[in-house]
Amino acid sequence: MATRRPVGSFMIVREQTEEIERKTLHPKACLSSESRGRSRLEREDDIRTCFQRDRDRIIHSKAFRRLKDKTQVFFAPKGDHYRTRLSHVLEVSQIARTIARALRLNEDLAEAIALGHDLGHTPFGHAGESALREIHPGGFDHYKQSLRVVDFLEKDGEGLNLTHEVRNGIVTHSKGKGTILPQKPSERADTPEGVVVRISDIIAYLNHDLDDALRAEIIIGQDIPKDVTKIVGNNHSGRIDRMVKDVIRNSLETGMECIAPSGEVSMVIYKLRAFLSERVYESAKIMSEFNKAKKILRDLYAYYLEHIEEVFTDIPAEKKANKHRMVCDFVAGMTDRFAMATYERLFLPQQWMVL
Repeated sequence: MATRRPVGSFMIVREQTEEIERKTLHPKACLSSESRGRSRLEREDDIRTCFQRDRDRIIHSKAFRRLKDKTQVFFAPKGDHYRTRLSHVLEVSQIARTIARALRLNEDLAEAIALGHDLGHTPFGHAGESALREIHPGGFDHYKQSLRVVDFLEKDGEGLNLTHEVRNGIVTHSKGKGTILPQKPSERADTPEGVVVRISDIIAYLNHDLDDALRAEIIIGQDIPKDVTKIVGNNHSGRIDRMVKDVIRNSLETGMECIAPSGEVSMVIYKLRAFLSERVYESAKIMSEFNKAKKILRDLYAYYLEHIEEVFTDIPAEKKANKHRMVCDFVAGMTDRFAMATYERLFLPQQWMVL
């Protein structure tokens, strides 16, 4: 006969959570008890589900802490209220959790993907990504680097050993300038929670980048296209509320066959993205700083390619053959502040100390 565990045992806590998921979540939701698992087998936790453990591993990682000093749009902002990469992922997480809960999806999975989706982002935001894409022989995409961070770079090369579902959501979250959801099924997340994070990322960055651009006086409220404000309004929180509720309503109306915004709000998203590209991301003020940031990373990359021993000691012979990969990982992991301080130390004359 099987031995019954006492009702108060810790193992019962995780199993009770998994049972609650089976009873309450939507049939299309990803259950933690049915995860495809990890690359390296591990004993299950007594209290937390596998997705809750992934969320905690991400929050406690070094890469997550560095996000507080990485650019969202405005480089190393001095104002206290501009978004950083850390505040961005927190806003994505909040939106994703709201949508997932309303659709009865796995909120823990959505949260873990959201918190981990930008771990591989470079210093200076997309300027840094653009620089590394140009100079690293293998190219560079922040969503692929995010997966590399959790698989290989964290914990001194051991990685975080996350579940398949979280890893898949991280690597499929980015949309660039393409469609909200990819046309190819192979490019979409395997789980509805991963799709939710992809949409939440768009909602978050469009609205907070617009809010920051208004704060920086790069644009004024009257510049926002009228057909955008007519549908989602002029208020920051109101716009987010309108978009989030639209995704929830439209997804429920389709019987969860397609998790996506309606055609009307999709039009708003594309129009707002085009407006921000033209008036903010590609504005003269931003592009001037963008080019400076790219020069900093190019120079740092070239320097460490020639002086790799300053960062990595006792490099095995097999790794020396891939110095570009090692330098790319090192530079991509820098914060804005560390990159600028290092650039100043390496390339700018230092004041002499006269005693």
